[in-house]
Amino acid sequence: MKGKDSKSGAYPNKNSKVVPITLMFMVLCGFSFYLGGIYCSEKNRFFKKDTTPLIQGHKDMTTAVAPLQIKAVNFPECGLEFQDYTPCTDPKRWRKYGNYRLTFMERHCPPVMERKQCLVPPPNGYKPPIRWPKSKDECWYRNVPYDWINNEKSNQHWLKKEGEKFIFPGGGTMFPNGVGAYVDLMQDLIPGMKDGTVRTAIDTGCGVASWGGDLLNRGILTVSLAPRDNHEAQVQFALERGIPAILGIISTQRLPFPSNSFDIAHCSRCLIPWSEFGGIYLMEIHRILRPGGFWVLSGPPINYENRWRGWNTTAAEQKSDLDKLKRLLTSMCFKLYNKKDDIAVWQKSLDNTCYEKLTPSSYPPKCDDSLDPDSAWYTPMRSCITVPNPRFKKLALKSTPKWPERLNVAPERISVVPGANAGGFKHDNSKWRNRVKHYKSLLPALGSDKIRNVMDMNTLYGGFAAALVKDPVWVMNVVSSYGINTLGAVYDRGLIGSNHDWCEAFSTYPRTYDLLHLDGLFTAESHRCEMKNVLLEMDRILRPAGYAIIRESTYFIDSIATLAKGMRWGCQKHDTEYNVEKEKLLICQKKLWYSKQSSNDEIKSSF
Repeated sequence: MKGKDSKSGAYPNKNSKVVPITLMFMVLCGFSFYLGGIYCSEKNRFFKKDTTPLIQGHKDMTTAVAPLQIKAVNFPECGLEFQDYTPCTDPKRWRKYGNYRLTFMERHCPPVMERKQCLVPPPNGYKPPIRWPKSKDECWYRNVPYDWINNEKSNQHWLKKEGEKFIFPGGGTMFPNGVGAYVDLMQDLIPGMKDGTVRTAIDTGCGVASWGGDLLNRGILTVSLAPRDNHEAQVQFALERGIPAILGIISTQRLPFPSNSFDIAHCSRCLIPWSEFGGIYLMEIHRILRPGGFWVLSGPPINYENRWRGWNTTAAEQKSDLDKLKRLLTSMCFKLYNKKDDIAVWQKSLDNTCYEKLTPSSYPPKCDDSLDPDSAWYTPMRSCITVPNPRFKKLALKSTPKWPERLNVAPERISVVPGANAGGFKHDNSKWRNRVKHYKSLLPALGSDKIRNVMDMNTLYGGFAAALVKDPVWVMNVVSSYGINTLGAVYDRGLIGSNHDWCEAFSTYPRTYDLLHLDGLFTAESHRCEMKNVLLEMDRILRPAGYAIIRESTYFIDSIATLAKGMRWGCQKHDTEYNVEKEKLLICQKKLWYSKQSSNDEIKSSF
């Protein structure tokens, strides 16, 4: 008995631990559900047969706790010198980075401690932009007050200043007879530009986006791309005109687009040295072009026989450059498709037959499988050929439905979403049609000429943009760089967009969008991105008198409204289309205000 008693004391009854352990387990489970309800990620909102129950399930948990409350705040104004502030492409920071391949012009965001938490002012004399479609031909000088580009490019008919306006005659370095005649010739060389085969385009080194603007009338949607610079403000002019554009440069990092995105890529004397550095810039164009897609080049060295005298070079040098370019394109499985006068067109291989003939000693080699071909956020470019995934049988341009049919055909690439299928895709389309109908009842400006440039800040398949396709708008569809990358499916539909991380500034100038739309962005990203910084970035890129449609969990909605008030936005809270209590809508409008600094300067100058 003594032995039993001593043993019992040394090893207590195991049953005595069961209750505390069980209680601890229940507490931990409950706490994890609490955190999950607050921070559930949009990345996990994937389609099964019907996404609504899954998405709603996440939002149900957000009501288990009281709504987030924050103190009121009034954000100060930034100085007038920040009127064109682009945080991640700031010329004031260029000297910190190297000149190699112009890498200083790539994205270099300031560290957290250096972020500006103030409201970017408009230029002195800023006016509400001229409405589309008139804006394609003219804009207010005070909205983009750049005299340098007017002085340097007016002789090439890029633009000219007349009174209070910039006028865009539709000229360019390589189309002195006007962009319309230039594109007419291009369509003769590429018949698919006339019948809906070609829908998505990218213009590298876009000037003031006259090429992309002309293509809008022909049913082709173009992303105009140019770097931030001190003088030309090409992207700002494009967006002020109501033409899609984004800041970017082909340098050392991949462009923020998935592979096999664009039907056509264009360079009109864009000054990109295509055959230098082993042809790596052209390999990036190859990556983002759809199989069977077209690369169009005008300017040096095309038609050098008749043009070389004006290029500050020799005929022999230009011939050598053209021969080198032809060899490089052939090694990458491009074929010369057509050529006339100043325009040459190459076509990317329609299938993988050509790539299969490449040997280990070929240059450039085929890329290995160590890097996702769709990875495009701070992803270094590689000197290799990205071979299209044979798993997808309908990526090629010849297999893609023509526009506008392709908009509503379920793309193969929705399969990147676990459990996705054509039924879920159809449901998504129907859901967004209902939502947009409700939005228009709350915001009559949507669908009118008051709204032109639109951004969907966290799309899945581009459903919001698809529901607006008949309205006089274009939509930049943003897909999170930290979630499932569905941007390829967006492009397969004939829409455009970009990868992005909302913990950072977007690659655009201030005051470039008329409407920002988000659906559960803070529910998805608040565990990574501070709400205040995201809203300040929204304020930076939203035009004065522009709108925001914020669809969010009731947990966040009041705190968003509080911060929006501190940014001088006027907001109204509304029910969703189905009057769901667990999420609400904020319809906000940014007020037009002018810098106190400019007002003080005017007072001083009057004495």
